Amino acid sequence: MLKTEQNNLFICGFEMNYLLLHHKFNPMKKTQKTLFFAATLMTVLNFASCGKYDDGPGFSLRSKTARLTGEWEVVRIGTQTFPSQGYSLEFEFEKKGDFKYTYSYGTYSYSYAGDWEFSGDKEDLELTFDGTVEIFEIKRLTNKELWLEDDTNQEWKLEAL
Repeated sequence: MLKTEQNNLFICGFEMNYLLLHHKFNPMKKTQKTLFFAATLMTVLNFASCGKYDDGPGFSLRSKTARLTGEWEVVRIGTQTFPSQGYSLEFEFEKKGDFKYTYSYGTYSYSYAGDWEFSGDKEDLELTFDGTVEIFEIKRLTNKELWLEDDTNQEWKLEAL
């Protein structure tokens, strides 16, 4: 063997031993990866288990305002489902705090305009219209579902349009 071939083999052998010892079979690396995975899993589970609303979601990348903004159709109040016998109810929440509540029956339709805001550390939704303030406890707020509870403990379920 030539001296350069010996040097190349030595260098290749040294590199191979280094890789085997320090990357694949290093028990410290495996322990670090296991600890990192366990810490990540605990963090995810912790976020999932402590959502603000009783019925979720546990975690969302969208803000509460972004999830609330838009048009919603009331599908149930207590045991009454909607639309029912020609009646329908809709809410529209705008990002800046304006809202519209529309009551429809057949071809007849009437709307109330007002303001909305979060209260109670964003656990309640406060609606103000025609001099009246209605406060709803938010039970669930996702992009597609909004569940509220009024002061008479009636549950309102709304779906995004």
